[in-house]
Amino acid sequence: IEFQAKAMVQNPENGEMVPTWQSVRDKVPSAYEPLSSKDLFAAQAAQSQATVRFVIRHWSGLLPTMRILHRGKIYSIEGEPLPDRVSGLDYLTILAKTGVNDG
Repeated sequence: IEFQAKAMVQNPENGEMVPTWQSVRDKVPSAYEPLSSKDLFAAQAAQSQATVRFVIRHWSGLLPTMRILHRGKIYSIEGEPLPDRVSGLDYLTILAKTGVNDG
């Protein structure tokens, strides 16, 4: 998976600062487990939303404001990542959603 964070970059054409997503860490080994899926009907548009769980090796730089790219899909991180129960320093469990926003 790839972790991305929001950043402001300058548009070379007009100098305006625009928000974008930049890669912070890529090719992170992870376990992936789908948890649930539901269909949403909002504003006359049908959308699908899925909740998944990623488990990665502990990484102190992970923030809940980041997003995850996995097989071409964007996942927004839901809340604080959960440390493992034994040491709290081996693994992180990340709950994430896809389908309704860009992270």
